Amino acid sequence: MTNWYTVKVKFTKEFQDGTLKRVTEPYLVNSVSFTDAEARIYKEVGEYIRGEFLVTSISKTDFADIFFYEDADVWYKCKVSYISEDPDSGKEKKVNQNFLVSAHNVKEAYERIEESMKGLMVSYSIPNISETQLVEIFPYEAPELIEDAEPRPSAMEEEIASPNINVAYSGDEEE
Repeated sequence: MTNWYTVKVKFTKEFQDGTLKRVTEPYLVNSVSFTDAEARIYKEVGEYIRGEFLVTSISKTDFADIFFYEDADVWYKCKVSYISEDPDSGKEKKVNQNFLVSAHNVKEAYERIEESMKGLMVSYSIPNISETQLVEIFPYEAPELIEDAEPRPSAMEEEIASPNINVAYSGDEEE
């Protein structure tokens, strides 16, 4: 299972007018652990940040879902509330979930969350929508499989590399 982590990166940024300024920017990374989030941010951010950068903080962030629209690059955090029945006691309890949506403004973020939530079978409310400072989101990437690679011999078929033994062993051979 993967989780979302907010990773803050500090570096020297060159602005369009040519000035340099030390900034800290937050990124959202989908990873299996804090360590994996740090490794992924070094890989992802290292590709386009020139010079040194420092990971200043990593914090686990709870988002139920993320809705990306290609036409917008501003991210809005939307709090959605609904009433759920506790299966053990049968009592109703209020559940809050956070969603992330890309939009041009708060109104559009509201409309996009409404559109995304219309299949929900319970009534809900959207008590809060706020703009985030997130620069970019890095979703989980499955490791690529190499199709053209030759099959690697099993451990039983590999040659034993020892100064005292100069023999190859194969588990298929009969004695």
